[in-house]
Order: sequence, then structure tokens, then C-alpha cells
Amino acid sequence: MVGICCALYLQNEGYQVTVIDRNAPGEATSSGNLGGFGIASCPPAAMPGIIRKVPGMLFKETAPLKLRWGHAVTALPWFIRFIAQSRRSNVEANARARQSLLDKVHEAIDPLIDEAGAQALMKSAGLMFTFENEAAFQKAAYAFELRKRNGVDLDLLDGNEARQVEPNLSENIIRAYRVANFSNTADPLRLVQALAQLFLARGGIYHRAEVRGFKVGSKGVSDILTDTSEIPVEVLVLAAGVWSRPLAKQLGSSIPLEAERGYHTNFVGSEVAMTGAIMSVERHVAVTPMREGIRVGGMAEFAAPDAPADMRYAKIVRAHAQALFPGLLSHQKFSEWMGPRPSHPDAKPVIGRSPLHRNVYFAFGHDHLGLTFGGITGKLISELVTNNMPSVDLAPFRPDRF
Repeated sequence: MVGICCALYLQNEGYQVTVIDRNAPGEATSSGNLGGFGIASCPPAAMPGIIRKVPGMLFKETAPLKLRWGHAVTALPWFIRFIAQSRRSNVEANARARQSLLDKVHEAIDPLIDEAGAQALMKSAGLMFTFENEAAFQKAAYAFELRKRNGVDLDLLDGNEARQVEPNLSENIIRAYRVANFSNTADPLRLVQALAQLFLARGGIYHRAEVRGFKVGSKGVSDILTDTSEIPVEVLVLAAGVWSRPLAKQLGSSIPLEAERGYHTNFVGSEVAMTGAIMSVERHVAVTPMREGIRVGGMAEFAAPDAPADMRYAKIVRAHAQALFPGLLSHQKFSEWMGPRPSHPDAKPVIGRSPLHRNVYFAFGHDHLGLTFGGITGKLISELVTNNMPSVDLAPFRPDRF
């Protein structure tokens, strides 16, 4: 999503653009996300008190945080930085920075969706953050106050009011915050494919290959080395998600990017009706209506990006969905998926020019919000490449901030 949006915005500026990807459009992490444009997602993952929660999360079977122990030494420096980001001053700054992008989400992505003729894939039916006990509601107070102070419109509902919005929701839900102006796509893969078709229709080139390295000359990167050929470049945008880290390192930038692997289960053909999206605050899962049925996703497994998936985690999120929507208990047809989210310790993407190469731009590390931030990231990259004033202050997203 991020890469194709960068390509489209550069086309808007008159550039001839080639996208190089080992996968077909949208078939990597974008295909399996929950489809939401997360305008209420300013709180970062590292929140005050997280250091006390991590040990319990790591060792509880159904907890949302997992670490492959063979990956522990590799991930340790990232976790040290992550814990440091949980200081309240850092949390406030990171939330403001994230919100500065969130405020521009729809003005950046909507024109691309309209031009691609993909409006039918979009739905504006709201989001509810649900609670099953009062203690969880009280513990979450700071996160929701943070949202309110950053301009997120929230309506507080009791359990009965929540079930008026979502009649099939569990009777165990006692409170909910609703974001009425939240929108999502019923098929993120088809959305990215529609944007890719627009890119091709404009004359863009999509080259299926794996990037192996770069040739560097006096003016920066001169050629991209793939497993099949060498491709000359004038401007390079690195937007390869979690696979950006080793490529950025080849370009002299060591950036703390980890694969935060998420899992989902699709209840294929489910007859349980949903109006909008649900985020369970206690269960750390999201449930959304999709074209093929109901999708539930969650978990944060830290492991090598290409390590084999552990589909026990897809079954854990499935059980959470069935607790939230008891009508799903009898459902028998499922599909399961894992994808590596590219995450930085401060929950902010890298958007900016390489510190070492004037013709190289970084656009990666969007954690759970690649779909959400794709359009605005593309717009910002095009503004940087053309030496125009960025629509957002990019200081918090500098590649050299770590």
C-alpha cells in the first residue's frame, strides 16, 4: 500500500515510475490487514506502565505479545528502546506526531481511491472500542484521554447502546467508545490491486523481482541490483515494509525495525451480521466485516520476518472473536494468515531523505497503519522529491532520529 501510493503521487508530479516488488500488488502484509483507516490510532504501543505488563504477556499463552526465543537476542535492543518510549513525555510526543499524519489520511488517500474507481470497496460505518469489565475501562482512561486531546471524536456508550449499534455483540460488553466517522475497506487486497491498476494505466512499470543491493556513484544510488537484472535510477524510494531494514543498512542507515507479526482468521461466509469495526480493549483484537466474511486479527509476535507462522495464534484470535460474537461459535469454515508488520520502537514511520544519499528516500515502518498511512506517506514523499513544503512537519519521522 505504501509503495504503490508513493508511486502514484510521484506520477502526479510527472515522474516515470517503476515499482520493484517480489510479490504481486498487495499480496504481502497489505492483503491481510483488518481494512480500517485508523483515524483513532494516535496512542503508540509503548504506553506508561508497559514495562510491568511485558513479562506477563510473554508467558501467558493467550496474551497478545509473543517472542520467538531464538530471536530474543536480536530483538533485545529494540525492546530496550521500546521501553524507553513509554515515558509519558515520549508518549505525548509520539501521539502528537502520529495524529499529524492521521489528520491528513483521507485528504491524501480519497482522491486516489476515487480515480481508481474503488469507492465501492469503502464503507463508513464506525468503530467501537469495547470493554467487558469496569477495571479495564478505568485502566484505559489515559489512552482515550490522549485520543480526545488529539482531536478524536468519541461517544461513550453503555452495553445496551453498544448492542443497538451491533445487535450480535456479546452481552458481556458493558461499555464502548464509538468513533462514528471511522471508515474501512471490505477488501484491502482488492483495494491495493485497484490502485496498482491505476498506476499501470498511467504508464507505470511493475517489475517482479527481488532487490539484492545497489550501485552507488558520486550522485547517490545509480542502479538497483535485483535477482534478474540491474535497473538504473534517478530517484529511489525504499518502501519495502519490514524488508526495508537490511536494504537501508546496505545504504548505510541502521534503523531499529522489527517484524511485529500479526495473525488473522477469516470466518468465511459468516452469516453473523456486523455493522462496523470492533476493537476489544481487553482482548487486543479487532473484528471487521469483510467481503468474504468476518475477519479477526491481533497478536504481536516478534520473530524473523520469514520464520514459519505459528497458527496457534490464529486460533487464539478466533476464540476471542467467538467470545465477542457468540453467533460465530458454530461457524466451521475458516482461513488463516500471518503477516509481518514493520514496527519501530516509537511507533512512528520513517519518512524522509536518506542521511547519506541525496537521491534516496525512506518510507517504511508504519506498524499497524500501513493501509492508513499509505496515501499521506506517498504525498509527503512526492513533496520531498520535488522540493516542495511537506504537508506535515517531518521532524518526528526523520530517518536519523534513532
